[in-house]
Amino acid sequence: MSVLAYMPCGADGIIIRVEADIRRGIPGFDITGLAEGAVREARERVRAAFRNSGFAFPLDRVLINLAPAGLRKEGASLDLPIALSVMSAAGIAPAADNLLVMGELELSGRIRPVRGVLAAVAAGLAEGIDGFIIPMENAAEAAILAGARFTAAENLREAVHSLFIREETGSLPAPVIPEAAGAMADNASSGDFADVRGQGVYKRALEIAAAGGHNMLVFGPPGAGKTMLARRLPSIMAPLTGDEAVEVTRLYSLAGPLKNGAGTGYIDRLITHPPFRAPHHSASAEGILGGGRSPRPGEISLAHYGVLFLDEAPEYRVNVLQALREPLEDRVISIVRAEGPLRLPAEFQLLMAANSCPCGRLGIQNAAAGGGADESGYGAMSCFCSPEEICRYWRKFSGALLDRIEIRAAILPPKISEIDTYNEPEKNEGSGAIARRVLAAVEIQRWRFRGTGIRRNALIPSGKIETLCPMGERAKSAFHKAAARLGFSGRAYHGILRVARTIADLANSEVIEAEHILEAVQHRRLGEDPWDIMTAAPVSPPKQHL
Repeated sequence: MSVLAYMPCGADGIIIRVEADIRRGIPGFDITGLAEGAVREARERVRAAFRNSGFAFPLDRVLINLAPAGLRKEGASLDLPIALSVMSAAGIAPAADNLLVMGELELSGRIRPVRGVLAAVAAGLAEGIDGFIIPMENAAEAAILAGARFTAAENLREAVHSLFIREETGSLPAPVIPEAAGAMADNASSGDFADVRGQGVYKRALEIAAAGGHNMLVFGPPGAGKTMLARRLPSIMAPLTGDEAVEVTRLYSLAGPLKNGAGTGYIDRLITHPPFRAPHHSASAEGILGGGRSPRPGEISLAHYGVLFLDEAPEYRVNVLQALREPLEDRVISIVRAEGPLRLPAEFQLLMAANSCPCGRLGIQNAAAGGGADESGYGAMSCFCSPEEICRYWRKFSGALLDRIEIRAAILPPKISEIDTYNEPEKNEGSGAIARRVLAAVEIQRWRFRGTGIRRNALIPSGKIETLCPMGERAKSAFHKAAARLGFSGRAYHGILRVARTIADLANSEVIEAEHILEAVQHRRLGEDPWDIMTAAPVSPPKQHL
């Protein structure tokens, strides 16, 4: 007798056949098939769950084989499949042919929720599996794809009862799906652009980044609003399509319980908004990229079709920042293990915020010096860092990483007149109006790229840029002059065209005009050097950096 099970591994997972054989001999319970850790311990949990659920465990030689035998099996989600396979072999319960089962057993017989249910349902449907038995607390997650082809059990007795119902009627009993508690926060909780005064250039850059999926770097002194506006980016992003929502939700299912979720923290509804991930700067490379003994998606994969926000980016470890280069180019993470390579999706948008120097004050005028510069051009600044410290701090980015950032913004704290609440408040444009423009531009891109596999302008292949980014004669002339003057690399050349394509889409223009090119160049020209912040300040940079 055999039961199908599922083990999360990478982005796809593995369907496992749990085979049971009972023969006469000295009573024993053996598990073969490279079972490790929690899988080996399932023997004791299954025995206790049998007894406490009112079933008699066979007093014979029980052998469980987990096929394919050459792959290591980890996790407790195999408890329920093992129990049902033993019951079928012993004649206690009907056979569970072509049925995928998941669940961890408590000693009382209660079934605990497990991770990867949505991924298991997707894999099972692709293999033509008839039905699924999953834990009650994972019912809302399974219902996203399985429809009426599954049932949810709260304990071992309910799972056995479902097999008898299936034998009599030919189908599993209808599941009872708990009311969704809301596992992911909506974009409304991220704040509104209208709350932030000033910073028009930064807001415009975020709008372009949201519309085209472009990577972005913002830098400047503390208090300028870098983080505050960055965390409002989800409020203007376009919702995911149906297929995108299922793929994102599946990755969150594989990652495990949500730390900010309600109840158990497991997925309880479809994630329809682009994810926004903001890991702390102490995160390890494994936490960002994914992997581990039992490979799980990292922050990059959890930001799939969404945003990975690195606040205080230079404070991240150098190996973490440099590891971003390949995923930004390939849109996939390849994790190599002795058992074989694993591929995790990583089509994310990178947003980095940074101070322009270690002390954070580069670009702020020193009021005691009268707001001007002395002969060195540096005495009027309140920065406490030496030029060598500033260069060492900025060098963590590396030119190869910065070359993949299409949009850069250098900002200073807003003026007092912009934030003075006693004056008549300036009417700032809210997220709703910006989001409508972004959605219109995204719909243009979805129509343009239909059937090509391209999602956003940021992903236009180099070979198709000439076709998909037509320019007027004035635009070509302006672009060539700017490229020759600023010395852009080949990647930067294409990046500016992609950004200009997005600006044209926001203006509902099929052809890229000169003003679109010039704006794209303005958003690209800064960021290679921390002293670029001085172009936003009313003082001159130090002479040694001129």
